Amino acid sequence: MTKGKNFSKTAHGRLHLNFHSLKFRLFCFFMLFTALMLGLIWFLQIFFLNTYYEEMKSAETNQVAKNIKTDFAASGYDTDQLYQAIHTESATNDLTILVVDQHGNNMTNDDQQGFMELTPFQRYSRDIAALNARLAQSSFDSATILRTENGKNRTLEFACYLGADSEFTMYIFSPLYPVGSTVAILRSQLFYITIIAILLGLALALYLSTIISRPIRKITSAAAEMGKGNYDVTFQGGRYTEIIELADTLTHAENELQKTDMYHKDLIANVSHDLKTPLTMIKSYAEMIRDLSGDNPVKRNAHLQVIIEEADRLNTLVNAMLNLSRMQSGKISLELSQFDLQDTAEQALQSYYVLTESEGYQIEFQCDKGPFQVYADRAKILQVMNNLLSNAVKYCGEDKYILVELRRNGRDATFSVTDHGQGISPDEITHVWERYYKSSTHHVRSADGTGLGLSIVKEILKLHDARFDVESVVGEGSTFWFQLPLDRSRKS
Repeated sequence: MTKGKNFSKTAHGRLHLNFHSLKFRLFCFFMLFTALMLGLIWFLQIFFLNTYYEEMKSAETNQVAKNIKTDFAASGYDTDQLYQAIHTESATNDLTILVVDQHGNNMTNDDQQGFMELTPFQRYSRDIAALNARLAQSSFDSATILRTENGKNRTLEFACYLGADSEFTMYIFSPLYPVGSTVAILRSQLFYITIIAILLGLALALYLSTIISRPIRKITSAAAEMGKGNYDVTFQGGRYTEIIELADTLTHAENELQKTDMYHKDLIANVSHDLKTPLTMIKSYAEMIRDLSGDNPVKRNAHLQVIIEEADRLNTLVNAMLNLSRMQSGKISLELSQFDLQDTAEQALQSYYVLTESEGYQIEFQCDKGPFQVYADRAKILQVMNNLLSNAVKYCGEDKYILVELRRNGRDATFSVTDHGQGISPDEITHVWERYYKSSTHHVRSADGTGLGLSIVKEILKLHDARFDVESVVGEGSTFWFQLPLDRSRKS
């Protein structure tokens, strides 16, 4: 059963829902979120409605009392202003508000009576007495009582002092209407809301899970094709940044794999060519010795010398490939020691000065004042210098000029080799360190080389944690360089 799909076939050929698929999990999460939100709404509206309603009315009553006290104090305790504030708050908030002076006289206009037979002061006289008793016992300047009548009707009763010397007492009566009918209405509404929310949640969950999982399934299919060696697939990221980044990363990986596959084929072709040429020469000259020059010492020795040279060339190529492979796999350890980099550079140059006389090369060595003591593997650094010099000799241009420099850069020593060849184009410069890499124009591997020189340079310098690079301008030449720290402490 394949976990990358929403449905998979069992051994009997029947479709089976894949519970591990992204689409199924996203669908479940969205539906669970919808259910939790609906449950929260039901719980809050049905079970907490009474408590919330009481708390809201209590806060409202306290705020009304605060507003009246503030307005009364701001008016200089003007009773006319007090009556106006009471009338406004009563009409706005459906409250009964009474004010009594210190002698128990009702100071509130009884216009609030309306069509009722009793005035508010008469109806709430017993409640006023209870509030007075509660207010007298309270350590604050206000008191609150929640009164229930006949087990159903409830009233929130509030009392506080007014005036500069508490010369008035204000009473606020706020009826708490039964919420049973309200709950029934809400329950009926919530039922329809729940049905609509579930349908919308179902549609949204299906839509989102599909549009999120669809590009991932396409990417998976494309990756499977790429795994089969088909590098012409396209990775599409869809609408989301993370998936787009994944698609871009896989596209980059596809390009790199395609390049690697191309380099692999080139490597096989080049190695085959390099092995075939000396083997063919060895076989041909061996046959010549057998058929033609076996009895002629001069010709025989000449033919044998060719066989020996081709065998040496073949041996050099095989050793270079083995050493490069061992370095890349980390199986070669460095033999570190302290030595002078200037002496090593001069030793490397000795082998190439002969070219100035025999072939007209101009090799110039410029060096800052020494010493250039470094801590590294001297034999491998010498090999790096030789490879860079050999590369410059092959591609130095018509003037045959090569500049070798050894400079101080702070705490580092920089060794560089510059030629005036054709240079390297920007799109190819990052590939010059790869095995058997051949540029489209000028970096053609010499017949006398192995094609592994710069790759070996790269691996040796990486083992030393050294900085290295190549700088090149097309038509002007190239500079290969590396840096090693000066006076490096000896490691154990």
